[in-house]
Formats: sequence, C-alpha cells, structure tokens
Amino acid sequence: MTRPNDTALDPDPSVSASAAGTAPASHATAKAMLERVMGILLKPRETWHAADRESGSIGGIYLSYLVFLAAIPAVAGFIGYSLVGVGAFGISVRVPIVQGLVGMVVGYAMSLAMVFVMAVVANALAPRFGGQAQLFKAFQLIAYGCTAGWLGGVFSVLPSLGMLGVITALYSVYLVYLGVPVLMRVPQARAVGYTAALIACGVVAALVVGLVTSLVTPRPGGLSGLGSTGGLGGLGSVVGTGALGRAPAQGAPVSVKVPGTGISIDTAKVEAASRRMEEAQARGDTEAAGQAMGDMMSAALGGKGGAPLAPETLRALLPEALGTIPRTAVEARSEAALGVQFTKVSAQYSEGERLIEVRMQDVGAVPALALGMAGWSSSTVDRETPEEVERVFRRDGVAIKENYRKDGTSASLVMLMPNGVLLEGSGNLPMADLQAALQAVPMAQLAGLKRPS
Repeated sequence: MTRPNDTALDPDPSVSASAAGTAPASHATAKAMLERVMGILLKPRETWHAADRESGSIGGIYLSYLVFLAAIPAVAGFIGYSLVGVGAFGISVRVPIVQGLVGMVVGYAMSLAMVFVMAVVANALAPRFGGQAQLFKAFQLIAYGCTAGWLGGVFSVLPSLGMLGVITALYSVYLVYLGVPVLMRVPQARAVGYTAALIACGVVAALVVGLVTSLVTPRPGGLSGLGSTGGLGGLGSVVGTGALGRAPAQGAPVSVKVPGTGISIDTAKVEAASRRMEEAQARGDTEAAGQAMGDMMSAALGGKGGAPLAPETLRALLPEALGTIPRTAVEARSEAALGVQFTKVSAQYSEGERLIEVRMQDVGAVPALALGMAGWSSSTVDRETPEEVERVFRRDGVAIKENYRKDGTSASLVMLMPNGVLLEGSGNLPMADLQAALQAVPMAQLAGLKRPS
C-alpha cells in the first residue's frame, strides 16, 4: 500500500516503502510530518534540496502538513487569551470562551488561506528577481519555511511569552531565505531582495489575518483589539491581476497595492536598493551597505513616509497630573527600524492603588503603521457582554475605541486623531473616571500638530 502524498513530505526520498505498508496511513503521515519538521529546523539546507526533488500536490501538503501545524498558534492563542488571560494592573483579563472559539476557527482558516496567497505572491515575484515561476515550489517555500513560526505559536499559551514567538518568526524568515535559491531558482546575490519583498507581503497578510480575527475575538488591552475586514475585500490586489495563472515577464515591475490605503510597495525599488547593498558589500563599504539595507526594507514596507513629530513635541502635551493623580514616570523616544522613523511617548500616573498609563504615537508618519489603523478608523463596533463593553465609533473626525469591564476594574480608551497621532489611555479604574482623567490632555493641540515638511 502506498502512503498518500508522502512524496510531498518525505525529507529523504529513500524512506522505506515497506514501513509505509505496515503502518496505518495516519501514522505514516505523522511520521513524515515530524521528519520534515525536524529536517527543516535542524538541517534546512539539506531539507530544501530534498524538497526540490519531490513531486506532489498543494492539496497533499495542506492535508498532511499545514492542517496540523497551523492549528498550533490557533489553539495556543485560544488557551492563552480565553483560559489563561492577560495580566494587567494586578488583574487577569480574558476573552469570553465563545468568542475565543470563534476567533480560533477564523484565525485558523485565514492562516491556511494566507499560505496559498503568499505562495501566489512568491510565484509572481520569482521572475522579477531572476528566478523561475513554479507555483508548487512556491507553495513548498511558504509552507515549509513558516514551520518555525507555526511552532512558535505555542508561546501564545502564555501571552507574556509572546516575544519568544517573534524569535521563531525571525528564524522562519531565515529558512525562507535559504530556500529561495533552491526552490525558486533566484540567484543567491538577489535572494535578499526577493526575501525582503516577500516579507513585505507577509506583513500585509499578517495584518489582514490579525485585523479580521480581532473582529470576532477582541483581545484584552488597547490596541490589540483594532480590526477590520477592509483588507479582505481587496486581497486580490495584493497578489495582482492574473498572478494565479501566470507570472510577470522578466524585468516587469511588480507593484503591491495595499487595499484601503495610499500605500504602494514597488518591488523595483526593493530590487534597486538590494543591488546597491550588494555593490556596497563588494566594495567593503559597510556604511553604504547598511544604508541600502534600510532603503530596501523601507521600500518593502511601503516607504519611509514623512518625518515624524519630534519626541519633545509630544512629551510637552503630557500633563503633569491627570486630575489629582500625579505623573510618576515619563519616556519619550524617536526610533528607526526597517528604514522608517517613528516617535512615541508614554507616561504613568499613580496614586495609591490607582494607575493610569498614557501613550502617544505618531502613526501617520509611517505607512506600515498607518495600514494597521486604516480599517479600524472607518469601522463601527458596539459589543456588550455581561462583563465587558467594547465600542468603536467616530466623533468630530476622531476615531475612538472604548473597552472596559463593567465592574470598573479596567478600562482603555484609544483615539486616532485626523492628523495620524494616536492617543491611548488605560488603567485599573472605571471608564467614566478614565475619560475624566484624560480631559487633562490638550486634545485640540494634539489634533492640530503638523509634521515637519
């Protein structure tokens, strides 16, 4: 008896057929999956070459590999947010069980769908970087390359360990980078640019999944509950017209238009920056190579955007006290990451057992951040349970999100100003008290800030 779809999973084509004949099909599939997981994590170079020699089908990889791995972050997230809860201000906040289950199912389904979408994008990008368009190979690249990220989803069981999941996701980026020259035949010298372009589309896909899932599974806290289905309707524009059936001609530019925003990701700019980085590396000019790397990642994330507001500008609008609650800590910073700059300030106000945190961030200056807010700022939500209330609405051009516990133990208020400045306040007090405390923030001045030209 031949094991179904084994050719799409076996890291070593010499796996004994006799073993397959004596073991149940489910056991054989599990064994092949575990072999591929261990191979891609511990011996990625050899495993990519083994995958390149395989034949099979996309459906086979879905049924014998992805349906199991994609369940890890979905189930772990449900356990972490609905059963364990997120600790804040001495309390534990949990997503209601029913909503958590719905969110788990939606997130699981969306993640599986996004693997195919990303495979289509990988297939379309390959010729632009001197590679070959083969949809099955592109699907292998995404499905197996994301293995570390899928497994890292287990850290969602304890939301406080979420940063460990980020580390595993970074390893997945490295795995994809190693697989690009093998499966997509992209020259090694251009593999960095190709991977960067793919990461950009992955960021968009991850935001879409997160935003859609958050509609049915609002997370505890302030910003994590932002969400919209706006990106789903235009998802086809991410992969491009005709990308399913054919790839762009060699040298043809590929432009990734982010639905619902003015953000456009031009892979020609990504490739140009990648070429400059390669030339600088060949010259031994590390400074120029670093600058080119920043330009490449900036282009991959939709551009640098405008200059952000100065940290001292936002800090000056943080009051010394919120009513009778004095400010006990303050921080202002301007950071650069992935070729873009952004500014954020935060302050703590405490008195006795009362604690309020206020954060301001210049979102409008960064295209990648603006994307995350685009759908939410045009949404309307009115959700109420016996324990919790969540509302999203607009008032005088300001997008507002309120989330609070009815027992008065926690509340968060997020306001997105028309100029792209984000204000967030949260604390262990009733919503009415939080709203009253935030009256000390000069809202008109905050909304009237203008970035340097």
